[in-house]
Amino acid sequence: MVLLLDVGPLMHAMLPEVEKLCSMLIQKKLIYSKNDEVGVVVFGTEETNNELTKEVGGYDHVVVLQNIKVVDGDLVEAVRHVPHGTVNGDFLDAIIVGMDMLIKKYRETYKGKKRLCLITNALCPIKDPFEGTKEDQVSTIAEQMTAQGMKMESIIVRGRLSQDADKTIIDENDRLLNLFPKKTRTRTVYVDSPTSLLGALKTRKITPVTIFRGDLEISPKMKIKVWVYKKTQEEKFPTLKKYSDKAPRTDKFATHQVKVDYEYKSVSESSRVVPPEQRIKGYRYGPQVVPISPDVLDAVKFKPEKGVKLLGFTDATNIPRHYYMKDVCSFIAEPVNARAILAVSAMARAMKEMNKVAILRCVWRQGQQSVVVGVLTPNVSENDKIPDSFYFNILPFAEDLREFQFSSFSSFPSSWQPNEQQQEVADYFVQMLDLAPSGKEELQPDLTPNPVLERFFRHLELKSKQPDPAVPPLDETLRKITELDLQLVTEKKSAIEAFCRCFEVKENPKLKKKTRRFLRDKPSASSGEDCNGDVSDALAVNSVETAPPVKVEKIGDLTPIQDFEAMMSRRDSPKWVGKAIKEMKDKISLLVEYSSESELYPKAVEFLVALRKGCILEQEPKGYNDFLRHLCLLCNKKGNKSFFQFLASKELTLIPKSEAVDSDVTDDEARSFFVRTKPKPED
Repeated sequence: MVLLLDVGPLMHAMLPEVEKLCSMLIQKKLIYSKNDEVGVVVFGTEETNNELTKEVGGYDHVVVLQNIKVVDGDLVEAVRHVPHGTVNGDFLDAIIVGMDMLIKKYRETYKGKKRLCLITNALCPIKDPFEGTKEDQVSTIAEQMTAQGMKMESIIVRGRLSQDADKTIIDENDRLLNLFPKKTRTRTVYVDSPTSLLGALKTRKITPVTIFRGDLEISPKMKIKVWVYKKTQEEKFPTLKKYSDKAPRTDKFATHQVKVDYEYKSVSESSRVVPPEQRIKGYRYGPQVVPISPDVLDAVKFKPEKGVKLLGFTDATNIPRHYYMKDVCSFIAEPVNARAILAVSAMARAMKEMNKVAILRCVWRQGQQSVVVGVLTPNVSENDKIPDSFYFNILPFAEDLREFQFSSFSSFPSSWQPNEQQQEVADYFVQMLDLAPSGKEELQPDLTPNPVLERFFRHLELKSKQPDPAVPPLDETLRKITELDLQLVTEKKSAIEAFCRCFEVKENPKLKKKTRRFLRDKPSASSGEDCNGDVSDALAVNSVETAPPVKVEKIGDLTPIQDFEAMMSRRDSPKWVGKAIKEMKDKISLLVEYSSESELYPKAVEFLVALRKGCILEQEPKGYNDFLRHLCLLCNKKGNKSFFQFLASKELTLIPKSEAVDSDVTDDEARSFFVRTKPKPED
């Protein structure tokens, strides 16, 4: 692969994102394809450095930044710091230089595995060739690429075009780039944001493999030869294997692999190891274990015949989108089989015209124990060179369906019904949550990277250089995918405030009170009183009592006080008490410093009460006392008398020796603390 990067003046704003994209590409190749070879070419630079210039002349302002070599850490660093050019670049010159590098390196080998990747905004003019037109030049390049078995991927980076952009040049460059897909294997993608740029380049090339080749049985007398591929598949974390450091460092051939062996021992004789030939599977039946031999188990297995059969047709409206399960498959006619292609096309177009879908029963391979029932949806192609096909989605069985019955608003009393104003405000609030408001595009799945995986790979690359690095902060590009759009919230602030004004939101105490009564106040059966309790409550309490304790590792935003108490009570490591105190301090500081009014003061005091109680229980008075002094000092510096007065009214004093032995504060000092630290009157 050769990366062709435009570094001209008009690309400077996007170069940091391009560097991230290219470094991520190399990092993933180091994990998945460590034998891949990559070269880097930049164009738009003041200087010129490439072999074609030396051999035949021309091809100015094109620099081979890195010759083609096996991916390594140096290559990651090279693409992280590309030069910023000062002249307009010519992407056709860069393509020819990249092709020349691939031809000289591999000649006619590796056909179909050689790839060019062009990243540019295509806003600069292309110079005229010595002979013929620019279109002729593109045709010649495309023919040479096809002959050498090369593919190309063009990523056109364009945000909002400024007034200075020359529309004539843009149209001409787009026309030239769109000629490549017609004459060779080229993919062109237009992106307009850093997020879509990060997802535009496919870092992993997964070769499609058929999961089924055979007949689509329409009836006993009519069958169509089809191939079935996976259309989509969940991208998972790479497999992490155990690593052993027991091998000597001087051993160059050590694999560092960890192998796990299991031994089965007799219950009656714990020292005797049972060999594989003497073992047999057993299945519980009540208190007994029933042994079943492999022959019997194989005889009772369900073994359907391999095949895909049509069960019938139905209206597309009868199959809601939310019924689809698992991954999507693509049904295509057997390649080079003209009759199969014609039959699939006729069936797909008829189903499309009549708005019908087909229900299929599928067994992908011989010996498969499960049968799949799914829906076949027509996919009519708009390109004359691409035949029609079908999409296949798995449908749920009866036991897979989850029917949630929600009561209608009409069943509630009239006093609970929303009035006209509330209904109008709620409707507007829902419309505000549109993922693609006017003037903006929704995140496109094809151009949106997986933020969890992207961050994992970035941290993995850090760990390859440092033994125990700190987790890096979330990248700004990924932050836009995972976090709330503050600009959108600011724009719609009036709608949010109107919604809050029309509806009173308060805690529902019913469930909490009922559970507490069952635990503490419910009379026992021996008292002779009526103790007919709600069975669901009993089960809920039972499940709470028997559930294993959850190990809290940080204080969340949903139940911060409960999380703080859980962390303070952990005994598996001494670090949790200090971590809990620090995180609770941070939350209180945020509430005090960033509260524009006094509405968050009660919440801050509530957290402070929990912190004081926890520090007394764990005999950590210094942490609380120092923090309370810090808060009062902060109020003095910022003149925040309102919070100081609110804090003093709650009588939250320092922790004296009478409450914690390790405290250095007497009872008198604790009682007079707020008097001594009272803010000075303003001038």
